Amino acid sequence: MRQNPERRAALIDAAIEVLAREGARGLTFRAVDKQAAVPVGTASNYFASRDDLMTQIGGRVYERLQPDAATIARSLQGPRDRRRVTEFMQELVGRAGAFRSGYLALFELRLEATRRPDLREVLTRTIRADVEANIAYHLDSGLPGDATTVVTLYLAMNWLIAERLTLPEVFPETDVEALIASVVERVLPPDEGAASR
Repeated sequence: MRQNPERRAALIDAAIEVLAREGARGLTFRAVDKQAAVPVGTASNYFASRDDLMTQIGGRVYERLQPDAATIARSLQGPRDRRRVTEFMQELVGRAGAFRSGYLALFELRLEATRRPDLREVLTRTIRADVEANIAYHLDSGLPGDATTVVTLYLAMNWLIAERLTLPEVFPETDVEALIASVVERVLPPDEGAASR
């Protein structure tokens, strides 16, 4: 197997696009080569099998979905209140929309994981680690709520993202911010002092 890390990442990024556009059946080495604009046979030199490629896609999608350093720095400024959590959730949904192909590829991988134990193991480990990291960040940063808050928001936002990327007419774009604010309002207790106002 070839080891050029930049070429491998470019092939995986191309595979994400193919998977999002064509589904799992369309994910072939030839389609990845074409998407990456490399000679035929290149992808097969980097990945032992389609299963190996799918496993690599799962990890790469999560790498690319991580917020950038500026977003993380902004999140540490200002009050830790319900409004800040709402901003985080809006940023998350916006980031998902900006990497639409990544999320669609992840949906395809989740479906494939029901039939591929190795992929299921990798996705379970990756997604569990992501949820645990989000819980730890939330608690360590002093945001309101607890681990259950984070899990509830995770579940709600993921389904909203699924709707926005697959059936955008269900909830029009003009309603998304209000929906997010409403979910956060129902999940989190009022900010201290807000109840007495």
